[in-house]
Amino acid sequence: MESGDLKIFQAVAREGTITKAAQVLNYVQSNVTNRIQYLEAELKLPLFRRSNRGMTLTPAGENLLEYADKILTLMDEAVKSTQYSEHPAGLLRIGSIETTAVIHLTPLLSEYHLRYPDVNLSLVTGETHGLLQKVLDYEIDGAFVYGPIDQPDIEHVAVFDEELVLISQPGKSDLRELLMKPMLFFDVGCTHRAKAESFLRESGMSSYQIMEFGTLEVILSGVSAGLGVSMLPQSSIAKAKEAGVIASHRLPEGYRDLQVWFVHRRNSVFSSALSRLLQMIEQVH
Repeated sequence: MESGDLKIFQAVAREGTITKAAQVLNYVQSNVTNRIQYLEAELKLPLFRRSNRGMTLTPAGENLLEYADKILTLMDEAVKSTQYSEHPAGLLRIGSIETTAVIHLTPLLSEYHLRYPDVNLSLVTGETHGLLQKVLDYEIDGAFVYGPIDQPDIEHVAVFDEELVLISQPGKSDLRELLMKPMLFFDVGCTHRAKAESFLRESGMSSYQIMEFGTLEVILSGVSAGLGVSMLPQSSIAKAKEAGVIASHRLPEGYRDLQVWFVHRRNSVFSSALSRLLQMIEQVH
């Protein structure tokens, strides 16, 4: 059993189909199929249940995945332990909530790239809970997310302080009237959405309509057009407010504060690429 076969098996288990796993790995589909068949023949056990809807793990497959995750993680950390140098290189996988990626990360990552051009920097966006899980699953090295987070396997550095504000179409100012409009948010995993919903309940809004959107730009456009209102970090709406396409309204003190954390796994072996990023983050804060 080779580590390459375990990597292919892990990808198929996560993606649920040979096709998706081949795309993620950038392998030829037939190669992925052959390696899975070889692995099953070697173990003399089926690792997957096949159906028209995809592939799911058998009990034997679930057991193997648990060990494959551990083995591949240890191999990755072994490689990282040899890569610490004054001249970082290799892959650095970072995640970020979208508002932070749009507003704060461009200057930070641009400076990082200037200092360490040999690092292949990869950035994915998502919501806090999903990014946290990717960190725990070793899919990314760290992530910018909204704190606080109570997770014993995670360490964090507080990076940015934000203020949550209510935004509306210009010309509207009555808070009670604004809260009766549809609320435009990212999906359920969005941390400041949870804070906003708590504020709505505290304000006596027992029922309210929520519309979900995938990007910051679409939410701002919807608010500007009068589709509804939203609650977003002040920094993410500053340009739209300056352009006069939206208005912002301060929330009660207990609901204003937001903090962006950079999180990473506790007790992991850091590559020099990640260590240098952490140093830059601490300087920013």
